Amino acid sequence: MHRVLEKLKKTGIIPVIIIDDAARAVPLANALIDGGIPCAEITFRTAQAEEAMCRINKEVPGILLGAGTVLTTGQADKAIAAGAQFIVSPGFNPKVVSYCTEQGIPITPGCVTPSDIERALEMGLEVVKFFPAEQAGGLEYIKAVAAPYSSMQFIPTGGINAQNIAVYSAFKKVLACGGSWMVNTELINAGEFEKITALCKEAVLLVQKARGNYE
Repeated sequence: MHRVLEKLKKTGIIPVIIIDDAARAVPLANALIDGGIPCAEITFRTAQAEEAMCRINKEVPGILLGAGTVLTTGQADKAIAAGAQFIVSPGFNPKVVSYCTEQGIPITPGCVTPSDIERALEMGLEVVKFFPAEQAGGLEYIKAVAAPYSSMQFIPTGGINAQNIAVYSAFKKVLACGGSWMVNTELINAGEFEKITALCKEAVLLVQKARGNYE
């Protein structure tokens, strides 16, 4: 498995971030590290995403930086140039997957169906995003669809929160969980970085406890 994916597995949580103001990117990244989650997925849902990644890459080298909502190879190029170490997409786009693989950067595309998973396996992927997790059937669906694919691991994202992250994290085929409750846009825009740190610490404890009870 790629070393970046191994790091994501160790962290267990991927904060999924929508950022409106790149000036808040660095204090946000530091708040994540202080909270025990040295990882950030900056999504291409706002015009500030690329600049936010650039600032984090330059000023917070201790964080594992990723780009989310990557829909095109052009966005992948921007993410890589901005310092992203992994790419996440909401669906399975063979062109984007192939491009990232050729660039040597790990990508976790969104996969829900067995057909999606088989296409991912055919392209040499070991980890996929399961999105939208709760709406698509939650952990029970992941268990069912994962059963025939012993080598595949999943990153459930979508509807993950403090109330259910432990349930997902207790399943061995869940590499990590993507979530935004600890980094919601309101908290970021309000500059409530101490609150973000506190929420991250709570999430880390939930995941650690769950992994002590692996299914």
